[in-house]
Amino acid sequence: MNFDDLKLKKQLCHKFYVLSNKITRRYRPLLKEIDLTYPQYLVLMSLWENDGLNACELISHTKIDGGSLTLILDKLRAKELIICKSSPEDKRKKIINLTDKGQALKEKALEIPQKLSCSIEGFSEDEFEQLSKLVDKFNDSMPNP
Repeated sequence: MNFDDLKLKKQLCHKFYVLSNKITRRYRPLLKEIDLTYPQYLVLMSLWENDGLNACELISHTKIDGGSLTLILDKLRAKELIICKSSPEDKRKKIINLTDKGQALKEKALEIPQKLSCSIEGFSEDEFEQLSKLVDKFNDSMPNP
């Protein structure tokens, strides 16, 4: 019997797991300065890009599952960064908008991507772009459970 396929060094998903943990740990101190968790930051980035999304659009854009998104929205609402109101077209849909405080946080968050990218050496801008495309391709080809 050959058990080579069970070696961690051969597991691409393990490499993504390790990388994901490293990235989250790199973000943590930067996000702490603006009192956000990484998932909260993702939701705000989505709203900074396109304010006034409904929950389904946020799920599609951020890839955060619905149950987790509800908890994140509750915390962002408690921090007075967003407001949720019923859609005029369909009362069942909630529209999520940034408050002035949530919009102002965008300026404070502006330096976060720059601080992270400056701390990674050995990759050119083209390599980052290529890696991003490959990760997107891999992600898009992986079926949902």
